[in-house]
Amino acid sequence: MKTFKKTFKIYAEASDVYSALTNPFTIELWSGYPAEMSEEPGSEFSLWEGDISGKNLEFIKDRKLIQEWYFGDQEEKSIVTIDIKPDGENSVVTVEHSNIPDEEFDQIAEGWREYYIGAIAALFSPNF
Repeated sequence: MKTFKKTFKIYAEASDVYSALTNPFTIELWSGYPAEMSEEPGSEFSLWEGDISGKNLEFIKDRKLIQEWYFGDQEEKSIVTIDIKPDGENSVVTVEHSNIPDEEFDQIAEGWREYYIGAIAALFSPNF
């Protein structure tokens, strides 16, 4: 099992980043797919037509999101913690994803950088 941890700077306020992580309509804007998401602890979520799914564990509005991601029948829980810290009008976002199966690590790490947080950053920094 491996852990992915990376800090990103996003050119948006913390409340906008939080919305991009938790609002199903905003998630669809950056992911391109309908999302099932609720801010209710204990609720299930699904992104990319079920390619990513799990359980929402904890929310601190505009500051933090903790989820359990499902990897088949894996016994150890794979926990994702996303911390959002204001940095002026921008945000510093730290993702820590623990207990990633070794064979999935490279794909998950690329996914965080390019398709998840990378896509959120691109939503707020379009190239005109």
